[in-house]
Amino acid sequence: MFGLKRIGAAIALLAAILLAGQAAQAGNATPLFASEGTVKLRIEAPFNDLVRAASRSTDPYEAKIKLLGTGAEEHAITLAARGIARRKPWVCDFPPLRIVFKEKPAATSLFKGQKTLKLSTHCRAAASFQDYSLLEYAAYRLYNVLTPQSFRVRLAEVDYVEAKTGALRLRRFGFLIEDADDMADRNDLKEIELAAIERRQLNIAATARSDLFQYMVGNLDWSNIAAVQGADCCHNVKLLGAAAGSISSLVPVPYDFDSSGLVNAPYALPPPSVPVRSVRTRYYRGYCEFNSHVKDAAAAILAKRDALLTSIAGTPQLSERAKASAAQYLNAFFEQIADPAAIKRRILSTCRG
Repeated sequence: MFGLKRIGAAIALLAAILLAGQAAQAGNATPLFASEGTVKLRIEAPFNDLVRAASRSTDPYEAKIKLLGTGAEEHAITLAARGIARRKPWVCDFPPLRIVFKEKPAATSLFKGQKTLKLSTHCRAAASFQDYSLLEYAAYRLYNVLTPQSFRVRLAEVDYVEAKTGALRLRRFGFLIEDADDMADRNDLKEIELAAIERRQLNIAATARSDLFQYMVGNLDWSNIAAVQGADCCHNVKLLGAAAGSISSLVPVPYDFDSSGLVNAPYALPPPSVPVRSVRTRYYRGYCEFNSHVKDAAAAILAKRDALLTSIAGTPQLSERAKASAAQYLNAFFEQIADPAAIKRRILSTCRG
């Protein structure tokens, strides 16, 4: 019993240290992302119409969002489906959402400084899908542990209310994602929007860190240099630069981890170009010219092993089974990067030439 108490105290201490570090990273974060407490929201919208049209349309609908509890406030918004794969009904029966405030929130509002917000949702109504959403939230927080050049997220318990009837459709946990411009400002950088870039334009150390993190969480659905057709660079990666017109030493910031091995969503499949059968199987997709910095990135990540595992253990609402599975998945990675031979065999040798 005494041993368990000591372990519990150690975990609590590590959690406190982690939260303090994440708070320090907030810098000049907007109020919504300067804290990690769960917010309770009520969103009233014509969800029947929005969901029915999501696969073919991202048209906005008139809606309302209300912050519940202490400091309650209400705002007129438009609400639209967003994303690509998760708008398909055979993938999800509820799409990710884009919130646009119709008027500028007051200086006293939790939403001060917000214009457009991404809300990552539960995908399907089945209770089992809640863990998948929470694991993706956890993935964002893992990257927060490694660097402030990362998207902050805010967990939200959301009541989805059908506007036409006033009836509660569903209550689920989702999370709000920091705007790219706000994330860039917090790091004294600028978001860079280009159609595509060349590898030599990337910051080597930041790219090695990002690429190894993608390997850590088992994410295969990304590109640092190109985007899907019709979008800005890059695919599930935002670029940051020292100035608005920067074209060199660009910092890649990954996002959108729902198809990663850490999350292991039922619909997640490896891209056809990657020679693995399951997203749970890690496959390094970094560039060979950055291999010289991968060992340094591995050492930096390994030094934060305890903080990373504590972050997973402290994920609110995540089931104990999912926490254990995620910790096991991460520990397999830590064992690899602690072994120079494994780094060479499992990581450096599969880089993209």
